[in-house]
Amino acid sequence: MENSIENLEEKNSSKDIKNLENIEEGIEAKPKEEKNAYYSGRPVFAKRGPSKLRQQFGRGMTIFLVVAASILFYFALLRMTDLSNGISRIIQVLKPVLYGCVIAYLLNPIVKKVDQYLAPVLVKRMEKEEKARGLSRAVGIFSSLILLLILVSALLNLLIPELYVSIRNLIFTLPRQIREALDMLNDIQIDDSTTGTLIKTALEEGTDMFMNWLRTDLLDRVNEIMSNLTVGVFNFLSEVVNVLIGLIVSVYILFSKETFVRQSKKMVYAVCSAEHANMLLHLTTKSNEIFGGFIIGKIIDSAIIGVLCFFGLSILNMPYVMLVSVIVGVTNVIPFFGPYIGAVPSTILIFLDEPMKGIYFMIFVLLLQQFDGNILGPKILGNSTGLSAFWVIVAILLGGGLFGFVGMVMGVPTFAVIYYIVQMILNNRLERKKLPKGSEYYDTLSYVDNEGNYIHSEKQEQNIAAEERKEE
Repeated sequence: MENSIENLEEKNSSKDIKNLENIEEGIEAKPKEEKNAYYSGRPVFAKRGPSKLRQQFGRGMTIFLVVAASILFYFALLRMTDLSNGISRIIQVLKPVLYGCVIAYLLNPIVKKVDQYLAPVLVKRMEKEEKARGLSRAVGIFSSLILLLILVSALLNLLIPELYVSIRNLIFTLPRQIREALDMLNDIQIDDSTTGTLIKTALEEGTDMFMNWLRTDLLDRVNEIMSNLTVGVFNFLSEVVNVLIGLIVSVYILFSKETFVRQSKKMVYAVCSAEHANMLLHLTTKSNEIFGGFIIGKIIDSAIIGVLCFFGLSILNMPYVMLVSVIVGVTNVIPFFGPYIGAVPSTILIFLDEPMKGIYFMIFVLLLQQFDGNILGPKILGNSTGLSAFWVIVAILLGGGLFGFVGMVMGVPTFAVIYYIVQMILNNRLERKKLPKGSEYYDTLSYVDNEGNYIHSEKQEQNIAAEERKEE
């Protein structure tokens, strides 16, 4: 027994000696073959549940964060003016970047078209695909910038001389035209009835008030405008500089747009759950589709309307041709109300020069807008927003009341995105209840019974007819 124990001890000691020798050999051999430690890469976190102490600490931290957020929200409401000023300051500083994003968004369709046709050709002819695609992107950006500069230069060369002549004629002739219009109103023969006397008195008082306004308030406003003219010039030059910097920023954005898209997508998947992330990416894609189709289509549509208005007014020998064409083209960007907003001041200007031409202009603008609304607009825009006329009016009034001209233009696509989100939520709930999604299914006689079954109007009519037959 003792001998067996001694033999086991000898075997174990010999094994230990061999293990030590192997360890020493491994240590000596390690410099020859470096191996990274486990923690040189990112370790895998152990999946253990939190302890009771950590659970209690987590609850307390949650309560603390809720209270702290409530306090911060309260003080934020107290300092709302300072916060809005700070946000305005940040926006003012980042204006070149915002202009660059807008310019890149408008130029992106051109760059995509160039990449679509040029990139495959360069990939076949060049050895490295990355260089070929980079060259295609550079050609696309350069082409889009050249096209933009050509359009802007052509518009400025056409508009500025004509606008200068129109505004100069307007300044010199408007006072005389107003005086002649007032004299014509005073010379109108009105009968001696009570109604005629009231109308004549109202015209005389209105004329006196208007002339007093021209002599007093208008002169004060002119002096105020002239005093602020220098500030306005500096602000205009500052905006021009911001636009030029924005052009440079747009080049970088267009070159790296895929990188920005990947980074944004990565961040969305990192922050949100997979379901919410996919929904957010879907809404982003849909918003881009709505905004891109509406804005680019509306710009093209308004440019065509402005050109048609210019040629039409030139044929009709109207005054202020270029000025009126610019007003009509720019205001046509506003859906629904835009044509009327541009037509009213233009009609007044032409009417003061010659009343009959003002009437002709009204007829011409009505025909032009009918052509735009029924033929040109649907061809270019299609149903890019998916909104009915009622919701378009609501979007324009709401956007214009909150954000002015920009709100009137951008209100329609913004409301279209909101409308799409609401419609998607409602359709999802209807699908869960196994009910039809189309609005045409919910007419006067259709309904859903207490068990959640949809009853179509035809079946309801059959039930009503059957009940009537029973009563007979």
